[in-house]
Amino acid sequence: MIEIRKEQPADYPAIYHVNQSAFGRNAEARLVNSLRKNNNVFIPDLSLVAVDGENVVGHILFTKIKIDDGGVEHDSLSLAPMAVLPVYQKQGIGTRLIKKGLSEAKNLGYHSVVVLGHEGYYPKHGFDKASNYNINAPFEVPEAAFMCIALIEDGLKGINGTVRYPKEFDAV
Repeated sequence: MIEIRKEQPADYPAIYHVNQSAFGRNAEARLVNSLRKNNNVFIPDLSLVAVDGENVVGHILFTKIKIDDGGVEHDSLSLAPMAVLPVYQKQGIGTRLIKKGLSEAKNLGYHSVVVLGHEGYYPKHGFDKASNYNINAPFEVPEAAFMCIALIEDGLKGINGTVRYPKEFDAV
């Protein structure tokens, strides 16, 4: 039985392992550790784990970002990273992490989320191309892979510009 819950300090090594295993490298695992140390962007309630018994088998993180519209900044969230241990993939754990995370973000008063991810996966969860909202990535990325979702009605209305990620993302 998989449970989704807020991360706890004892989970940190397992979260590192999940991200390292899912991505096949250390960059995303290090990103999580770095973001966790930045009190300006890290939201403890939005770092969630999927647990099978006592084993962490999945993780999702949402952090604060800005959408810069020529000097006017709009608050949003970034979904990054999301990882599930390879042996647990394709069992709906990622879907449960996303649903729980989006629900918690909405409950905390956030209006939107941006993700750079698989163009065949995230639209199933309500994400749409960010370009449809005139929201741009700060770097070159395939248009279909850069997406966003409004968490409330009109949550992206009147918001456009370029996403500004926290400096920790520069290392990925």
